[in-house]
Amino acid sequence: MPSPSSAHWLSLVGSIWLQTINGPNADFPVYSSQLKDLKHITQVQLNFLAFASDAGKLFGWFSGVAALYLPLWLVAFVGAAFGLVGYGVQYLFLDSAGLRYWHLFLLTSLAGNGICWINTVCYLLCIRNFGSSSRVAVSLATSYLGLSAKVYTSLADSVLPWLAASSKAKTYLLLNAVVPMLVTVVVAPSLRVVDLTSEASTDAAFLVMFAITLATGACAVVGSIGSTSGSGLSSREHVISLGVLLATPVLIPLALRVRESLHKIRETKRENRIHDLGTDDAGAVVVIDVAAAAAAAESNKEGDDVTAEKPQEEIGGLRLLRKLDFWLYFFSYMFSGTLGLVFLNNLGQIAESRRLGQTSTLVSLSSSFGFFGRLLPSFLDYYSAKSGYSISRTGSMASLMAPMSGAFFLLLNSSDLFLYLSTAVIGTCTGAITSVAVSATSELFGTKNFGVNHNVVVSNIPVGSLCFGYFAAYLYQRGARGSTHQCIGAACYRETFVVWGATCAVGTLLCAVLYARSRRKLAVRTPCLARLANCLKSSS
Repeated sequence: MPSPSSAHWLSLVGSIWLQTINGPNADFPVYSSQLKDLKHITQVQLNFLAFASDAGKLFGWFSGVAALYLPLWLVAFVGAAFGLVGYGVQYLFLDSAGLRYWHLFLLTSLAGNGICWINTVCYLLCIRNFGSSSRVAVSLATSYLGLSAKVYTSLADSVLPWLAASSKAKTYLLLNAVVPMLVTVVVAPSLRVVDLTSEASTDAAFLVMFAITLATGACAVVGSIGSTSGSGLSSREHVISLGVLLATPVLIPLALRVRESLHKIRETKRENRIHDLGTDDAGAVVVIDVAAAAAAAESNKEGDDVTAEKPQEEIGGLRLLRKLDFWLYFFSYMFSGTLGLVFLNNLGQIAESRRLGQTSTLVSLSSSFGFFGRLLPSFLDYYSAKSGYSISRTGSMASLMAPMSGAFFLLLNSSDLFLYLSTAVIGTCTGAITSVAVSATSELFGTKNFGVNHNVVVSNIPVGSLCFGYFAAYLYQRGARGSTHQCIGAACYRETFVVWGATCAVGTLLCAVLYARSRRKLAVRTPCLARLANCLKSSS
């Protein structure tokens, strides 16, 4: 079967870099308290600002439609431009009384919609450029989204410390506006779909990529733990080491390019020798390319496997909304992955209520463990593909929701240790669920309409963000005291954590039902596929 070439791997590296900076909303908890004081807004209003970023995803399906007609590099530029305007205007006029609350809401929504455009580009590149390895490629790329908060906090602490000391809000708004556009300009030439033509195996490239990714995640975790304990590398040394590791993946397409060039040289010499033999000898010369024959046989074998994994039908448009599986999937995602995102959005206020001064450290910790959570599905996809087995995405999601539900109940303990532990667990599970969901959408509803389908599915994020976030803000505001509208103590979020834990348990049950339904459909479909395969073999 054709394998990804250097051009395909270059597109994956571009997707990885885009994903690394495509979570500017993840650093909102770091400066949310300062923004609240600066603009004199309540906790409920602050929660609506967190919701505003997710509200942009309600129109994320526009990016899927645009990707059908526009080149992917242009779609990425549109997303980066939305972020530049959304966060840039806030940065320029944050201190001005003319920047009203509703201006902040609309600008944040615009920037949130831009995230969807860049995500769509990354997903489509991985799916179209990596064929049977698309699940592994998608999981690898999306895992780097978990590093966004870590990258932005590291940049703020090391590159702009003079601005961060005076105004955290302006520091992060500036980074959120400028960094995505700069990275998009750099990677734009690589954002293109390339036909699979190379026959050379790139399994070694995936193994190297896994090693680089693990080293990057370890660096992020060590940096987060080091900042918590006050030991380890300085912020500048840490951001340099993290930057080097993030740049390292580009060596893979460069090495593949060198290998392809050497292969072409050998093929040219081989053809010249065959031509000389044909000229000198009167007899015919027959050349059998054993490697090509073996690759063709492997392609047929893998083709049968891929056929067995295809969904029963391609589903899109209004038909999607009439499917029970869609609504089970929609609400199980909202009661787990979205709920985790709401928790992470409220980390700043949770830390403040417990008088924990190192909010950026807590955000960095959740980001680092979220990275490993997103990376876990790519390992499972890679090794399951090698063993010939396919792991159910809905089953994986259900197994991730259970520990997440337990982590919410652990937060009822007022100890800082349980806060750090629960944050790590929820960050890991949330990252893994959002990564698995990308493959689950194509597994349940097909790949033909993926760009639109997945953006319809993730519209649950703004809905859940509004419901769960408003509920938490209402309870927080009810316990607030004084003119600062602050609530202090573990009781501020106690009822919220109980409700969130119970909701996540319901999501686990819904996903288990979806898994049972998908297994039953597969069991019915498998004998039909087997009979069809036998008929094709007998006719040939």
